[in-house]
Amino acid sequence: MRTPSAPPPAGTLRSRCDGGHEVVFERQVGNLPPRPAVGKPRLGPGVAVQSGARMRLALPILVLAGLLVAGCSAGEPSTFKAEQTAKCLTGKGYRVTTDDPKVGVIAANAPNGGLLAKEPGNALTIAFGQDSDDAIKIAAAFKHFAPKKLRPHITDVLRIQKNAVLLWTVTPPQEELDKVYACLKG
Repeated sequence: MRTPSAPPPAGTLRSRCDGGHEVVFERQVGNLPPRPAVGKPRLGPGVAVQSGARMRLALPILVLAGLLVAGCSAGEPSTFKAEQTAKCLTGKGYRVTTDDPKVGVIAANAPNGGLLAKEPGNALTIAFGQDSDDAIKIAAAFKHFAPKKLRPHITDVLRIQKNAVLLWTVTPPQEELDKVYACLKG
C-alpha cells in the first residue's frame, strides 16, 4: 500500500473509506488470486463481518415482524363457507336458503356450498370454492351461463372475495356490499 501523497502506479485503484481516509489498492493483472470454487465465499483483507451485537438485535426484530404479520390475519378465515355465512346474513335481515335446487346449479355444485340470500329488490347467490383459484373458475361459469340480458353488465353484479363468488340480480349499493362482505364467514 502506498501513502496517499504518492501517486499510484498504473493499474491501481483509489477508494475513500469511512472517516475520509484514502486507501490505495494495488493489483497487477497478472497477480490476481485464482477465483474461488462455486459456492465458497472468498473473504479478503478489509471485509467486514456482522458483529455479534447486530446479529442479536436482528433476531428479535424478525420475530416481532413475524408475530405482527400473523396477528393481522388471525381474525379472518382463509376460506369462507356457506353455512356460517348463511347464519350471519339471516341475522342481517336476508331470507337465506342453502337448498341445492333453490341456489342454482353452479352454487349447488361449488366445493364449499352455495346459498341464495334475498332482500326486497335484490337477490344474491354466493358460491364457495375451495380457494381463490376455484373462485375464478366459478366466476367464469357464472359469466358463461349468464342470461343474455345480464351479460353486458355482469361485472357490475359479480364480485370475488377469496374463495367466494357473489352474484346479485341488481347492482348493489356500497352499503349492501359492506353488509354482505362482513357476513362472509369460515
